[in-house]
Amino acid sequence: MSEFISLAALAGAAFTSGLMAGLFFAYACSVVPGLAATDARTLVGAMQSINRKILNGWFLAAFLGAPVLTALAVALHAGDGPVLVWSAAALVAHLVMFGVTMRVNVPLNNRLDAAGPVDRIGDLAAVRERFERPWVRWNLVRTVASAAAFAALLGALLAH
Repeated sequence: MSEFISLAALAGAAFTSGLMAGLFFAYACSVVPGLAATDARTLVGAMQSINRKILNGWFLAAFLGAPVLTALAVALHAGDGPVLVWSAAALVAHLVMFGVTMRVNVPLNNRLDAAGPVDRIGDLAAVRERFERPWVRWNLVRTVASAAAFAALLGALLAH
């Protein structure tokens, strides 16, 4: 039974990590370039809407599940050398992703939302300028961190 639980934690960690890596990758290679090609009104309005709608149960289950299940996998594989090393590497990558999201991207999202509805913002170009570059740069960091966590968890599964 404990073997099943430890494998399930590892598989769940890999699954939710893959979901998060895919989400951030999709932003990096489609959503962000698509919005970059639009005017400030479109980018600000779209990102305000996306930032509100992403806060749902599906997103939160993967966003919180990935590091929590990875931490559980680390704890359950404490005596298992290669699995532990790969799982611990994944946990570090998740902590980077989580830290960047909470300390950079979420505050940028909140600041963008606080600017108000797009039809009431006086200088949309300035709001866009303060948001877009740092958000895109740090989204790339969390994309790489999430992909690294996913790859490490695949390594842990193979070592298992």
